[in-house]
Order: sequence, then C-alpha cells, then structure tokens
Amino acid sequence: MALPISIPYTFANATTSIPLSQLDTDISTIYATVNGIGNGTVALANVVITGGIISNVSGLSTSSIANGTSNVSIATANGSVTVATAGNTAMTVDTSQNATVAGTVAMGSSFKRNRIINGNMLIDQRNAGASITGNSGAYPVDRWQTYATQSSKLTCQQSTTVPSGFKNSVLYTSSSAYSVTASDYFSVSQRIEGYNVSDLNFGTASAATVTLSFWVRCSLTGTFGGACHNNAFNRAYPFTYTISAANTWEQKTVTIAGDTTGTWTTDNSVGFEVGFSLGCGSTGLGTPGAWTATSNIYGATGQVNLVGTSGATFYVTGVQLEVGTKATPYEMQIYSDQLAQCQRYYFASTFTTYVATINIYQGGQFPVTMRATPSMTFPGLVGTQSSLNIVASGWFFFDNATSGYGITASAEL
Repeated sequence: MALPISIPYTFANATTSIPLSQLDTDISTIYATVNGIGNGTVALANVVITGGIISNVSGLSTSSIANGTSNVSIATANGSVTVATAGNTAMTVDTSQNATVAGTVAMGSSFKRNRIINGNMLIDQRNAGASITGNSGAYPVDRWQTYATQSSKLTCQQSTTVPSGFKNSVLYTSSSAYSVTASDYFSVSQRIEGYNVSDLNFGTASAATVTLSFWVRCSLTGTFGGACHNNAFNRAYPFTYTISAANTWEQKTVTIAGDTTGTWTTDNSVGFEVGFSLGCGSTGLGTPGAWTATSNIYGATGQVNLVGTSGATFYVTGVQLEVGTKATPYEMQIYSDQLAQCQRYYFASTFTTYVATINIYQGGQFPVTMRATPSMTFPGLVGTQSSLNIVASGWFFFDNATSGYGITASAEL
C-alpha cells in the first residue's frame, strides 16, 4: 500500500462505517489499493479529509484492516493511539509520545547501543573532579582527551552542572580571548577501539549510518562544530550543531552516513574518533555534512571558537554514538560495568604503607585485561626497583620498598 493517498474530496461529519466500494467512483483507485491488504472497512466519526489532509482525527473511532485471518486495529482516545492485534492491545502511544509495548521488543542488534565509553562523564580516576589545565593530552574525565596546539588556553574538569537525569558533565573554560591562527586547533574527543565499531562496516559498500547525540550547554550561542575521524586521520566528517540559548542545556543530534571508502581498523587500535571543537584555525576546518579525504580536520567552517572569548564555558554530557538514523535515550550503565570499561584504558591505585627489609617480588593483576601492554608509573615508591615486567593483565618487579606507593597504568588509544 503506497502512502500517502491523495483524496480530492471532503467527507465531513461521517458518522458510520462506510464500505470503500460505495464511495464516489473516482476513488476506485484508493479502494483497490486498500482492498489489496484485506477486505475491510474504515470507520470514521467527525473526520474531515480535504485535499489529502485529514483533520479532526481526535474523533476517529476505530480503523480496522483485515489481513488474512489477523485483524489489526488502530484507535484514538483522548489523544492517545492504541494498536491492537487479534483483539489484544499490542502498543499504546500517549500524548507525550511515550510508547508502551505489551509484548517483547526485538532489538535490531544485541550489541550495546552506545559505542562511547563514559559518555555521561561519571568516571574520573585521574583527577577526582579537580580542575586541570586543558593542555594537549589532558583527560578531564576518563576516555575524554584534550587536544590543543597552544598551552594554557583552557581549563577543564568534571562538573555537577547537568541536565535532568545525569550526575556529571565535563566543563571547559576559556582562559583568555585567544585569536586562533590558521594551524591552531583545540578539541575534546574520544577514540573508540576498533573492536567496538567493527560491525559498522565502514570502508565498505555496507557501511552503516550512525547517529551522534549529546547534551550541551555553553555561555556562547551560534553554530558550533566537531569532526569524526578514522585511525589514519585521512577520513573526516565535519559536523555542526546550533546552540540557541546561552547557559541552557540543549540536546543535539547529528546523523552521519557510513563512510564507504577509506581504511577503518577493527582491532585494538583506533577504529573511530568523535571530537568536539573548542576552537580551530582555517587549516583544520571542513565543509560539514560529508566525508572528506582531507587530513587533520578538527571542526567545521563557520563555527564559533570557545577559546576566542575569555571566561566562556562549554559543558557536554550524555554523548551517544549508535547505529541508525534516530537518537534513542542515553544508555545508562551499571557503575561497576562503566568503571571496568574505563579501566581497560587507564587504571590507578594506591598500596598501603609498609617496610621491606629484604628484596621481594611485588606485583598485581589489573581489574580487567588492558587494551595493550600499558605504560606504568609508581608514584611515591621509595627503594630499589629492578626486573620490572608488565603485560596487559598485570605486572611485577623486584624491590625493597620502604613506603607505600601508588600505580598508574595507561593503555589509552
């Protein structure tokens, strides 16, 4: 059945079930189309159909379509829509567009929808919420890295200023009114491991469309930008979004057609990167809304530069990247699961103070297997260390430590 069907007549105040075959002969084409899915009738009450436009639908009683031996009915009551099959309610959509489904919802994929880790900015192993300078390489929260060509132009930290339903966001504040040069760029981004996006089939004719959604709040208004990349940074998708009101949380969505060309890794290296630009010179800007082979694109033409305004603030949270053309509600995680996801890339811990009078082997196992063999530091370690051995699952060394110490292990992308 092809929709919409254009009806050139007005049927005002119909009050009974009208067999379609009894309508004006000029509507025979519509009759044939509808009758092709079952010999049913359409019940109308106070419905006006003019030039193909249906009005007064609040008065629609029940529309039934017979399809073989199964009957499907759609009814409205007080603005809600009810869909029933075989006489039983299957789904109700209320006036707030909330759908209640009676049976089981079959998902298109059993994989976790959100490919972003710590998109709600809840985990901050490094700083425990403290403000840090937003230089290149700084992580204000787990999995979110700062990129900056100039030092000390930003500060960043985990924040408790949030939209409804969230606990944390990440905040960037401009430290000065800096005029970007052509080669400058400032951004916050997440690099997604290739294993977690392998099913997107980027670089092939079957590349999946994905949708990026997020909540943003800024003291500035206008068009802002960002970009998605592959591992080699030679495929980029610049995007824009508009902040309409200053210091107000707004949810944004960006639908991104799958890239059918380029090289997209599907192992434990970078498979996909999402970045939000905080300032960018002309060299790093691209035309939004299409994939480009131009290297080193960080933002979109015409974007606002946060670093250009002293004291300007930018908050973001609820970042989600999922398959499809529609954004779904943010996929919350159990805290322990989300922490473990972050610890695959970074882990920090502190050991109890003690005194060793002889050399002993010391070591431990990481909470989860890390993405790769990490680089490690041992802050506070006093004593002679030797025979350090590190693998993705743990570490050990030979030492006569005379104090407690901490460890950090990083396998970030």
